[in-house]
Amino acid sequence: MSSDGRRDDGRATPSGGDDDALLPPVRRRPVEGAPLRDVVDLVPERQVALAALNRAKEAARAKGLRPGDAPRRRPLIDTSGTSGAGPRDPQAVGTSLGALVGQFGWGSGLVSGTLQHRWAELLGPEVAEHCAYVSLEAGVLTVQASSTSWATHLGWAAPTMLQRFATELGEGVVSEVKVLGPSGPGFSKGRKRVPGRGVRDTYG
Repeated sequence: MSSDGRRDDGRATPSGGDDDALLPPVRRRPVEGAPLRDVVDLVPERQVALAALNRAKEAARAKGLRPGDAPRRRPLIDTSGTSGAGPRDPQAVGTSLGALVGQFGWGSGLVSGTLQHRWAELLGPEVAEHCAYVSLEAGVLTVQASSTSWATHLGWAAPTMLQRFATELGEGVVSEVKVLGPSGPGFSKGRKRVPGRGVRDTYG
């Protein structure tokens, strides 16, 4: 090498400052506590957002949606069918019995027998003891009380009795309750009856 910085082959030798450019870059040790973005080369936020948007658009196209379409929402309440119990749902015994009576024309004979058979169950043992079945004609149930006080009580309880009959026997099977006093007419009317306990104190 000559004294002017040239090699014997005639090529110039780089200066000392240029020799550093040929060396591999030296990684700086991260300063403790420095933000991660200063240490690692992160993808810009805008690029990440655009990538997510593109993925969402591709998913929408796969479902057949187009930009500007209204979102498809399922209704909170299914209005396609009718409300209430369906024909295949469990039905109350009274509802089923009322439907059968109307369908096959069984009439009041079957209902009358059912009433007398379930009298204590429908009215309760105490009320049934002081309330005798007389007849059932055209939806009018005639009963006879054992005393005047019980006749008054049964008159007040008639709406409750009608609700009970509607639930157990069917709506409209018994539409009216007629209460007779202990010596009222018609105690023996009707083909079927429950015998009373005889004439007793009519004021208790």
